[in-house]
Amino acid sequence: MPSKREHPKEKSRLHPRNKHRERYDFKALISACPELSAFVKENVYGDESIDFFDPNAVKMLNKALLKHHYDINEWDIPQNYLCPPIPGRADYIHLMADLLASVNEGVIPTGTKVKCLDVGVGANCVYPVIGTKEYGWNFVGTDIDTIALDAAKKIIVSNQLEDHIELRHQEDPDDIINGSFAEDEFFDLTLCNPPFHSSLSEAKEGSMRKISNLKKGKAAEPVLNFGGQYNELWCKGGESRFIRLMIIQSKYFADSCLWFSTVVSKQSHLRDIYEELEHAGAKDVKTIPMGQGNKTSRIVAWTFLSNKERKKWSIDRWNKA
Repeated sequence: MPSKREHPKEKSRLHPRNKHRERYDFKALISACPELSAFVKENVYGDESIDFFDPNAVKMLNKALLKHHYDINEWDIPQNYLCPPIPGRADYIHLMADLLASVNEGVIPTGTKVKCLDVGVGANCVYPVIGTKEYGWNFVGTDIDTIALDAAKKIIVSNQLEDHIELRHQEDPDDIINGSFAEDEFFDLTLCNPPFHSSLSEAKEGSMRKISNLKKGKAAEPVLNFGGQYNELWCKGGESRFIRLMIIQSKYFADSCLWFSTVVSKQSHLRDIYEELEHAGAKDVKTIPMGQGNKTSRIVAWTFLSNKERKKWSIDRWNKA
């Protein structure tokens, strides 16, 4: 057996408020979710861990994390649907809380006065769950996949979150922002984790590269936690077209949302995204780095409101008696 590795006490690249900065406490997680115990074993270094290539193990770890840290007692996703890494999803929420605080004299607005739109909520419903549990925010989650929406609804209902999270079906895949806003509806924030790839074959190649890198070149078949339904992993034109279309549509709701935002996985897409934002007339654009382990990503957020309008927004929506 290789000698036991020394691990840093904290994952310093995660947000300071992220509950997942420390290494997984499997004893506490198993106490919260006893089913996890069947998947926890010592790895070659003598550390307790799970097989991250086993989709059932990854899903059970997520279930335990959500139960232990966020009091989500019932959580499940259909087979072959995306099983997201909880620490990274939590980071997005905390970074957006800081962004809202930046127009509120450094104070994070909390409670149901804050309303967020999750574009592509998915079957896992993770962003609304974490945002509601951490800050008391309300969410609307949209998706084109009715099976995903049914699964998300089960999570919401079984955890008594109906007063905080609403789901809406988008019938047209090209309606990203369009159709998400009800008449005279306002959102303080939109979030999105867009499909990365431009085709199913590209998505499969990406999964194989990821597995190969993790296994240091050893051949491996794709597993479900690197899978997902086609609309979760790829779309026509890939991430770049999806985000540019989102920007174009966001302009029509310029006065109805404080901050629009999205994850941008590929740095090479930033140039086209910045050009689209300039063409759309965004008043301010923020690029916020995100890091988990060896992976580096970023959030791009934009607003069509001036500094004065943003300040008025915070007073009118969050601070009026």
